[in-house]
Amino acid sequence: MSAQVLILGASGQIARWVIRELANDAAIRQTLFLRHTRKLHGKAPANARVLEGDVLDKAALADAMVGQDLVYANLTGDDIDEQARAVIAAMQAAGVSRLVFVTSLGIYDELPGKFQKWNKTMIGKELKPFRRAADAIEASGLDYTILRPAWLTDENKVDYETTAKGETFKGTEVSRRSVADLIAKIIATPSLHSRANLGVNKPGTDGDKPSFY
Repeated sequence: MSAQVLILGASGQIARWVIRELANDAAIRQTLFLRHTRKLHGKAPANARVLEGDVLDKAALADAMVGQDLVYANLTGDDIDEQARAVIAAMQAAGVSRLVFVTSLGIYDELPGKFQKWNKTMIGKELKPFRRAADAIEASGLDYTILRPAWLTDENKVDYETTAKGETFKGTEVSRRSVADLIAKIIATPSLHSRANLGVNKPGTDGDKPSFY
């Protein structure tokens, strides 16, 4: 029996790597859910179907959720907390429990020293809805993994480490491919990082800001 995986925000840059990672796994069936199917880069892999819709469209999300085993949310926007609540409600209604949700670094003031100050200057207004999204997920009763990536790069390399919630965040940057590798591993082994809230960074990138700034 194949595992059914629903990818929300499937046109996102991390999601593209995840879709590629899962493409040749005969044990996985992907449902790619996105607002505009034209934004899906290239053809969908053979083990995927594509659905156009918005997570805030209750009926569309409910239809996509039927028969799924795991949901991976690659969403963004200043209404990310509202989107998270919609995902939670749809999962609970459909009896789907396993969720992987990407949020943002800095939502717990967990960054060290000057990096914390710089990060707040850059994305401070965006952190509150991401924090509310994470809080809602943790309170939902779902079997979640929340990921808080460092500043993202397009480096075509897998190299990362993680920190737990409550620990000081390490590093300033990480490749999208690295985050996707972690997500693909969780999808392949859903017990991995169950009920975890993880920072994700490339080792050795500590500093006051990412190297590309």
